[in-house]
Amino acid sequence: MFFERRNALTIVCAAGMIALAACAAPPQAPAAQPPAAPAAEATSAPAVKKFYYITPNPIGVNDFLILGRKGSEEAARKHNASLKILESEDPNTINENVRAAINDGADLVIVIGFEFGDIIPKVAAESPDVQFLTIDFCPDNPAANVHCAVFREYEAAYLIGAMAGLLTKTNKVGAISAIDIPFLHRYTDGFAEGVKAVNPDADVAVRWIGTDPSAFSDPAKAKEQALALAAEGRDQIFAAGAASNLGIFEAAREKNFQTYGVDVNQCPLAEGYVVDNLLKRVDNATVQAVDAIMAGEQSNVLAYGLKEGGIGVVPFSLEKPEDSKCLIMQHADVIARVKELQDKIISGELQLEDPMFRK
Repeated sequence: MFFERRNALTIVCAAGMIALAACAAPPQAPAAQPPAAPAAEATSAPAVKKFYYITPNPIGVNDFLILGRKGSEEAARKHNASLKILESEDPNTINENVRAAINDGADLVIVIGFEFGDIIPKVAAESPDVQFLTIDFCPDNPAANVHCAVFREYEAAYLIGAMAGLLTKTNKVGAISAIDIPFLHRYTDGFAEGVKAVNPDADVAVRWIGTDPSAFSDPAKAKEQALALAAEGRDQIFAAGAASNLGIFEAAREKNFQTYGVDVNQCPLAEGYVVDNLLKRVDNATVQAVDAIMAGEQSNVLAYGLKEGGIGVVPFSLEKPEDSKCLIMQHADVIARVKELQDKIISGELQLEDPMFRK
C-alpha cells in the first residue's frame, strides 16, 4: 500500500498539574502569617480537532481534487483544526485511509467522489461520534453523522445552454454525457432548457457515451458521439463526460466546432475551441459545509448552486477570467445576457426545476 500523508497543521497540547506544599507554622510564631493564596485549578487547553481530507486518487494536477484540498485547508484554519491529507490509489487504499483516519481519532473526515460510496456508510455506522462530509455524492439513506455537499449543476448548465443558444450559427446544438441516468440529466436537460430560453428555434440533440461507469473515462467513444453530432451540423456541443471530455475536445479540433467543459476550467485543454465550463467550486462548498457541520447542522444534504458560489461559469467565477483562455471572454454581449439570467436565478425570479427528480 502506498499513500502520502501531509500535515497542514499539527498541534499537540499538554497541561501539567501544579503542586503546592504547605509548611506548619512554628509553635511560637512572632506574628500571624497572611493566609495563603488558594491553589490555582489545573486547566488544559481545548483539544484541537482533527480533520482529514481523503481523495480517491493522487491529487497531482487534478484540479477537482486540488480545489477540495484548498477548501479543506481553509476550513481547518478557520476552525483551528489540524488537517491530514491522505491520497488513495485504489479501492483498497480508500478503505485503509478512511479507517486510518478513524483510528487516529478524527473528528471530521472529508471525502470527495463517488468512489467512497461503499465505505462511508459502513464506517459512519461504526463511528457515530465522527462527522463525515462527502463531496459531490451522497450515499443512500445517509446516517445522522454523514453530511453531503452536493451541487445544483442544472443552474450552471442552464447558463451554458444560453451561451450555446446565442452563439450557434447553424441553430443546431448538442450535449454529450456519460450514462443516461437521472443525475446526469441535470447537465443535459439544464443545457437544453438554457438553449431554448434564448433561442426557441434551436434544435438540441443529446447523446450518451455508454451504459456503465466506464463511460466516464472513455475518450474514444465520446469522440465518436461528438463526430456524429458534428456531422449533423451541430456547431455548439456541451461536453459533460468527465475524463471522456478529452475525446470530445479532440473531435472539436478536427471538425472545428465549439464545445464546453465541466467541473474545472478545461479551456486550456483545447485552446480556441472551448467556450466556457460548468464550474464546480468545490473549495467554496467545502468551507461552507464544514461551517455548517461545526455549527451543529443536522441536515444530511447541503446543496450549493449559483447563489452560494458552489457552481458557476468562467466570467463570474474565476478571479481572472481574462486569463482563462475561454472563448466566451471574446463575447461581451453574450456575457451580459447570461449575467441577467444568472441574477434572476440567484434572486429567485427565475425558478428552475431539478431534472433529477422529474417523473
